Amino acid sequence: MQKETIAPFQIIGISVRTSNQDNQAATDIPALWNQFISDNIMGKIPNKVDSEVYSIYTNYEGDHTQPYDTILGCKVSSLDDIPKGMIGQAFEGGKVAKFTSKGNLEDNIIYKKWLDIWEMDLDRTFTADFEVYGQKSLDRANAEVAIFIAINE
Repeated sequence: MQKETIAPFQIIGISVRTSNQDNQAATDIPALWNQFISDNIMGKIPNKVDSEVYSIYTNYEGDHTQPYDTILGCKVSSLDDIPKGMIGQAFEGGKVAKFTSKGNLEDNIIYKKWLDIWEMDLDRTFTADFEVYGQKSLDRANAEVAIFIAINE
């Protein structure tokens, strides 16, 4: 884990309201990914600044055990043109703890890293946590995905 400060950014994508209770997120988030891929959402997002995909967890009702929104989308330069059926949201940036998950995506490496994060004594803000799927995540068998957790420190 390393600590850093990130700049404010904007995302356009699709979202679902979910919860970690009763494994609801284990159903909702893969379904959101399936929609993102099958409907070519990435190709329909205007004003993309790069080709990275963000999986953002935000609008928490409390901590990670309470309902929250998951947004799958791309960083954009403007929220002026949000396609029908998508959402746009601005994020303030700030202090984050950065983790890197490496390995085979089919082995649930992301979920396993989240299990570790949930057990850590981090001073979390529960504003916006996110994963970034960039070039290093394309090789699914040998992927590298960055996970950013919003913190107060």
